[in-house]
Amino acid sequence: QVQLVESGGGLVQPGGSLRLSCAASGSILSDSIINMGWYRQAPGKQREMVATITMGVVTNYADSVKGRFIISTDNTKNTVYLQMNSLKPEDTAVYYCNSRRRVPPFDVWGQGTQVTVSS
Repeated sequence: QVQLVESGGGLVQPGGSLRLSCAASGSILSDSIINMGWYRQAPGKQREMVATITMGVVTNYADSVKGRFIISTDNTKNTVYLQMNSLKPEDTAVYYCNSRRRVPPFDVWGQGTQVTVSS
């Protein structure tokens, strides 16, 4: 029943910007949710945390994206965003939205959206 749907990926030149969206099927402020976040997985690499947001306010970022990416929420739309600026080729990956929960299912994942940064 709980679903996350990502959108907004695509091909961008280095230095460009892109905004990813994650639409949740329920309230992202539910008491069952610990936090929401974005993860990414590049070819041949492990999936890594990019950014998380707790209570729509407290954020955490991977060192590699600090100062370039911004995670935010629109609670009325039950949507989490990832604004990506100054994109680099090494940002190329499939980006996944995640909801970490206090009750089963403990992790809910979206289907992923491809981001490719290339000239």
